[in-house]
Amino acid sequence: MEALPELYAIFQGEVAAVTEYGAFIKIPGCRKQGLVHRTHMSSCRVDKPSEIVDVGDKVWVKLIGKEMKDDKLKLSLSMKVVNQGTGKDLDPNNVSLDQDERKKRTFRDYTSQKITLEAVLNTVCKKCGCKGHFAKECFVQPGGTKYSLIPEEEEEEVAAARCEREKKGSLAEESSKKRKKEKKKKKKHKNKQSSESDSDSSDSDSDGTQPASKKTKHSEKPSKAQKKKKKKKHKKKARD
Repeated sequence: MEALPELYAIFQGEVAAVTEYGAFIKIPGCRKQGLVHRTHMSSCRVDKPSEIVDVGDKVWVKLIGKEMKDDKLKLSLSMKVVNQGTGKDLDPNNVSLDQDERKKRTFRDYTSQKITLEAVLNTVCKKCGCKGHFAKECFVQPGGTKYSLIPEEEEEEVAAARCEREKKGSLAEESSKKRKKEKKKKKKHKNKQSSESDSDSSDSDSDGTQPASKKTKHSEKPSKAQKKKKKKKHKKKARD
């Protein structure tokens, strides 16, 4: 077994190879090599490790991790926590290393999980006007922000369905009112037309009946009694 340096030990090694993701450093006293990832080369962002180091360069590194993968020991090294001129440890308490590990942790998305409340008080606070607590338990300061319980998805869906129904009902009512108004207008128009036609016909009838009566009077022939009366009148005049 080759003697490996202890964890968080600082030593100077030679660059054996440079890749797109980092550089491999020879560890003195053994055949093992450690990887300096490009995120641990400098405190600044590094896109190309070949711009920082080259094969054969000697650099100061710190052993920050040991990991077994596929029966092989992998060593992680860091250059940014060591002064490259003097080899002094710039992070003796490993604070920056802890921060880097926290950044690597995967963030869990808890938005899909529902928060269920076992019991909710069916009351309204007199102080803030929100539901679910009493006024003596209210922590809202005067003029501060007010919070209330978030409605469940089912209640929101029901409310949305109600709004849609109300909209449809109002549209149907408006359309029915318009139809009724149009029908009323049509009826009024028809009644006006019928009344005008009736007045015209009555006027024509009155105009036509008067001359007809006059004609009948002229066309009527005198009866026998009328002829006798006329003869008697002529005889009286002759006697006189």
